[in-house]
Amino acid sequence: MPRLPACLTALATAFILSSGAVSAQSCGNTGAGFDSWKQAFAQTASRAGVGQRGLQALAQAQYATSTIAADRNQKSFRYSLEKFMQVRGADTIVAQGRKRLARNPEYYATLERLYGVPAGILLSLHGMETAFGGFMGDSRVVSAITTLAYDCRRSDFFIPHAIGALKLVDQGSITSDTRGAKHGELGHTQFLPGNALTYGVDATGDGKVDFYNMTDALASTANFLRAKGWRPGQGYQPGEHNFKVIEQWNSATVYQQAIAIMAARIEQ
Repeated sequence: MPRLPACLTALATAFILSSGAVSAQSCGNTGAGFDSWKQAFAQTASRAGVGQRGLQALAQAQYATSTIAADRNQKSFRYSLEKFMQVRGADTIVAQGRKRLARNPEYYATLERLYGVPAGILLSLHGMETAFGGFMGDSRVVSAITTLAYDCRRSDFFIPHAIGALKLVDQGSITSDTRGAKHGELGHTQFLPGNALTYGVDATGDGKVDFYNMTDALASTANFLRAKGWRPGQGYQPGEHNFKVIEQWNSATVYQQAIAIMAARIEQ
């Protein structure tokens, strides 16, 4: 599902200000200029440290019309909280989350000891984003995220994530064919690529951060939340400190509220 963090990371902001990123003047609202934009963006990507594999993935990227359609039609975030939770299957997420926690309590306890983030939050995010890995998207991540970087609507926001995706290709975490959500989010919890690059954790110790491996993905999610200010043992309901951290994951109020409610129910 499309995720719109409340602000860019400091790294992303610095990139926009200092790297000579493709300007909004070179963006487009149709696919007509995408190929010429890619040629210009390749120079920007190279200056930002993207290597040959990443540049090859950029060259292979195709304008993603389905991504543009999804970006223009995000209806669910306009629902009431009750309707949003119904549409997103909150009761099922809670039931499945409780079963998963009961089956492997030590796994989630270990994540909480390491990062301070309780099981309910991680399970709620995992369930909300991909039905616990049941569907992680069918859009090509690189094509989707570069399309959004090119699109005039929010190019400045997505440019750092496009650079992130190309660097993930360089690192071997994804390929030009890796599939994710319509907005280029990837893996079990649907990281935007720039955030995946910054907060990814190799929790399995195999030398690679694999967001399609649940262990790496949930550790990376917990690491993201900790880095954004999560305080162990403090509350996460509206008005409490950690609720503000949920806002860093997704800026839609109805989403934030749903995660807090489901997390509390899972941990009951």
